[in-house]
Amino acid sequence: MVEYKDTLLMPKTDFPMRGNLPANEPKMQDKWNEMDINKLQMERTEGRPEYVLHDGPPYANGDIHIGHALNKVLKDMITRHRSMTGYHVNYIPGWDTHGLPIEQALTNKGVKRKEMSVAAFRQLCEKYAYEQIDNQRNQFRRLGIRGNWENPYITLKPEFEARQIEVFGKMAEKGYIYKGLKPVYWSPSSESALAEAEIEYKDIKSPSIYVSFAIKDAKGVVPADAKFVIWTTTPWTLPANLGISLNPEFVYVVVAVANKKFIIAKDLLETVATALEWEAYEVVQEVKGEALDRIVAQHPFYDRDSLVMVGEHVTADAGTGCVHTAPGHGEDDYHISKQYGLDILSPLDNSGCYTDEAPGFEGVFYNDANKLVTEKLKEVDALESLGFISHSYPHDWRTKKPVIYRATPQWFASVEAFRGELLEAVKATAFTPAWGETRLYNMIRDRGDWVISRQRAWGVPIPIFYAENGEPIITPETISHISALFREHGSNIWFQKTAKELLPEGFTHPGSPNGEFTKENDIMDVWFDSGSSHQGVLVERGMKYPADLYLEGSDQHRGWFNSSLITSVAINGLAPYKGLLTHGFVLDGEGRKMSKSLGNVIIPQKVMDQYGADILRLWVASVDYTADVRISMDMLKQVSEVYRKIRNTFRFLHGNIADFDPTKDRVAYAELREMDQYVYMRLQDVLKTVRAAYNRYDFAAIYHVVNNFVAVELSSFYLDIAKDVVYIEGSDNKDRRAMQTVIYDTLMTLVKIMTPIIPHTTDEMWSYLHAQGIVEEASVQLTDFPMENVQANFENLRAKWEKIIDVRDDILKALEEARNAKTIGKSLEAKVTVYAKEDIVSLLNDANIDFAQLSIVSAFEVATIEEAPADALVLEHVSIVVEKATGEKCERCWSITETVGANEAHPTVCARCAEVVEKYYA
Repeated sequence: MVEYKDTLLMPKTDFPMRGNLPANEPKMQDKWNEMDINKLQMERTEGRPEYVLHDGPPYANGDIHIGHALNKVLKDMITRHRSMTGYHVNYIPGWDTHGLPIEQALTNKGVKRKEMSVAAFRQLCEKYAYEQIDNQRNQFRRLGIRGNWENPYITLKPEFEARQIEVFGKMAEKGYIYKGLKPVYWSPSSESALAEAEIEYKDIKSPSIYVSFAIKDAKGVVPADAKFVIWTTTPWTLPANLGISLNPEFVYVVVAVANKKFIIAKDLLETVATALEWEAYEVVQEVKGEALDRIVAQHPFYDRDSLVMVGEHVTADAGTGCVHTAPGHGEDDYHISKQYGLDILSPLDNSGCYTDEAPGFEGVFYNDANKLVTEKLKEVDALESLGFISHSYPHDWRTKKPVIYRATPQWFASVEAFRGELLEAVKATAFTPAWGETRLYNMIRDRGDWVISRQRAWGVPIPIFYAENGEPIITPETISHISALFREHGSNIWFQKTAKELLPEGFTHPGSPNGEFTKENDIMDVWFDSGSSHQGVLVERGMKYPADLYLEGSDQHRGWFNSSLITSVAINGLAPYKGLLTHGFVLDGEGRKMSKSLGNVIIPQKVMDQYGADILRLWVASVDYTADVRISMDMLKQVSEVYRKIRNTFRFLHGNIADFDPTKDRVAYAELREMDQYVYMRLQDVLKTVRAAYNRYDFAAIYHVVNNFVAVELSSFYLDIAKDVVYIEGSDNKDRRAMQTVIYDTLMTLVKIMTPIIPHTTDEMWSYLHAQGIVEEASVQLTDFPMENVQANFENLRAKWEKIIDVRDDILKALEEARNAKTIGKSLEAKVTVYAKEDIVSLLNDANIDFAQLSIVSAFEVATIEEAPADALVLEHVSIVVEKATGEKCERCWSITETVGANEAHPTVCARCAEVVEKYYA
């Protein structure tokens, strides 16, 4: 006696329903490492056009955070996609290793920097950096990031430093490197100059004071007993005051208040009168700003002139229109003071304490001096008002402490000298998102020259020597020699040898008649390190330059994108990148910044321990990363549900091709049934959409189109219908082989196009296909995306089947209502009669389409709309009557039909099933 259940061709697969990713992904990664998958993919694509995504180096300190994960996964999805679509990709990850955080980390560990040589301290820094690199490398690899992890680029490596010295030398040769005494961001807490990219803003509370300056020489323009009134939130800068700036175009008024006279801008009179609580005042004179030029005022508490100057930088946004000018503590102050020939006075030392150039305040920390200066002003009757305001103020991004503007001798890279070229290079770059162009353009347009010197130990030395007369020596000969020394020994040699030992043998210079030389002690800004990576990596390793793409967070418009652009345009006249792609920051589920104090920090390792790397990668694909993105454990749970759907679809597809050999059993497209052709067409639609989305880096579009295809076209439609054919028919039945052909193509396409996003899962699926002998390649990563295969009948097919799907949707609604009314249980218990207009009737009478199978019902009839009974359910496209099908339930296929028992040898199955059983299982 035949067991009918044994005659059903049920799905067969060992691909597990549950991924158990936290346990299985590391095993998959071990397999990749054993294969050397990155080497294999590069060998496979040798000779193809090169695609270079140049990695912006993360800083080698601490564990990776969720922002790192977002960044690296985005890069990985792009490089994996490119290697599967016609390109040769050599992705070289990198690390930024110099700078203050490592110095601070060692100090925190108890290293006494002052008790050892600079060279010895730097060796400890290097050791620490490599420890951090190893830690981060393991975490990045756990994410499934593929690249040249055995030979990454590291900014402390001798060959990188040698290239950096060459960049500096070429810029110096073109006259772009100079030393100047200019106000720069200075961090007293770090005791070093800072670049703009190292500044962040926080709100602080500051004193808000109005101060009067008596007139020493009125030039006969205004009353000699009048006083200029300035407003400032930095009383500590008043010991450095050398002038007062006015706007030449403003009208200024002399205001009589009680027995005093004050000079302020007319447009600010009401504001100032309110702030200074002038109850009664009278304007006694109006005068244009340009007429007040070079009047001499008296410093409030020093026997020193304060020169009145005029400049366009003075605005009427706030204050009095009379601007306190300290050339050593402000950029505008510096520029106007230079025009008027004033000295640059900055009476603070490296730690932010006053020197003897500020009598009465020697040794006082600048911030503590606010109170002392205010008291001094009160004492000399120059303090007109004292209040406090909260405002945004620059802070050191590392120490989180306030910074100041301070004039110190620093080395600068000129931006002004070739700003026009820089702006043209920005215009020649492709930006994603497009607003990035305006942002970078404006930053380059508005930025000052780049202060590149730092007063620290851990970094690349500025390769400059000094002659006996103090003249700086930067020549092609010295640069070439130092670059070669660094390449051989590393930059630590600069601190181990004397200047004479570092110079080329027999080097002479007119400024050193005795042959004595000294060397620069400052190091370069770390942004110069990473900003030189286009030479230290792309040129050094013989890769394509400029790179196709730089991809970093949107904060890098003022960081790495900026510094890389400056160095590249300076030495080669072009941007180091053809395209710039930026992503936003990662916030918590409520849109808040992550912080330990809020307890809302999501750590990548914890996510991988709970869900697996592929879930985190799928989350990256799901978000619009061009803006700030949100993440929470609840969101990851939702993403894991989508993952489960995709995984189980892989499993179902694979289970139904267990007996399918594509080389023998494939059915040609022309011989597929229309329904199969329609699903194949929809697969090509998905492929076309996905390929285009990858090319424009729109991973969210891929996530949504694949999720929709899996849930709607496959799970709810084709795969549901397929059971009636693939399970029921004989193994070599043509309809069955037709469906298996589409199922096979669908599985192969989905596995390949999802590989850049969830590589662990797709390679796991691939391993089963490989074991089955269906595929030759050892990994899906060693294959290419399929090309879209458009057939001539697609458009007609689409138009026809959109109507059929509309009718099927109506049928499904009617079946649902019948289920709710208890008319039927499962859909196979139903007979459906569709009443429709003539055009739809002819469509539903198509003999090539089995509408009962399409609707998963046992009986299906069609009639004209005029024949519809009164109780027919009226829906959007048709009217429908659902009733119980007549006949018996087939034990094998479960359909209800009058043919059950027609074959006496098989009394409990329908004629169709009896025929299959007799043919294949007799």
